[in-house]
Amino acid sequence: MRRLVVVLVALVLASCGGDVRDGPPPREIDVSAIPDAVPRHEPITKAGNKSPYVVLGKQYHVLPSFKNYRARGKASWYGTKFHGRTTSNGEPYNMYAMTAAHKTLPIPCYVKVTNLNNGRSAIVRVNDRGPFHDDRVIDLSYAAAKKLGVYEMGTADVEVVAIDPADYQDNRVEAPRIASAPAQGAGGAYLQVGAFSTPNAAETYRRQALGQTRYPVEIRRGRASGKTLFKVLVGPFDDHGRLLAAQDALRRTGNLNSFVVYD
Repeated sequence: MRRLVVVLVALVLASCGGDVRDGPPPREIDVSAIPDAVPRHEPITKAGNKSPYVVLGKQYHVLPSFKNYRARGKASWYGTKFHGRTTSNGEPYNMYAMTAAHKTLPIPCYVKVTNLNNGRSAIVRVNDRGPFHDDRVIDLSYAAAKKLGVYEMGTADVEVVAIDPADYQDNRVEAPRIASAPAQGAGGAYLQVGAFSTPNAAETYRRQALGQTRYPVEIRRGRASGKTLFKVLVGPFDDHGRLLAAQDALRRTGNLNSFVVYD
């Protein structure tokens, strides 16, 4: 609802000649390394789940449960205009995170979004309300829209399927465990949580990761497939147990997937 208020204010500013256009970040970022949201059990927040609620004269009822939800429709996206502003459940909107807005699903919850035009799928965490258009079923963050190929077209036909965290965890393929302790000496081992084509995008993600761990988070410049990348690394770790504990904590508390790299 707070995001809606921002929209209404924006419309007023627009009529006065203010520049309130939404859009992507100033520089294009590589979203391929941004991990999908990881479904986990979370309590339904009081904020953002008032039912019914009215927007632009239309009444909406929040669903009693996300289970068995499946729908098709148009997906849109939102970016810089709302970046850093408060979402419906009180969290700051991060256009670089895999999140989304939905009109009626209880929040927070997790859904798998499939672009029906290109077959790409991604898992996002619903933490906001919208989009308030009859033909639109979900509003994606910039990162999610770019990852799914929705950003380029503005909107796209998608299928949205809710995910039960219990089923998701039961069916996950266990990630390979590290067979031996991290290398000693030159810096040990790191957890890579992202890689970006610009330093600004990497710094934004570094700050997000920094709030999810007690370990240092740094940016390293490197190359892959002939391209310069700015890698976001947590560490270093010289103890195998601490590395695994940190990796698990990043996944559970910050929805940050990672893999091990060595200095």
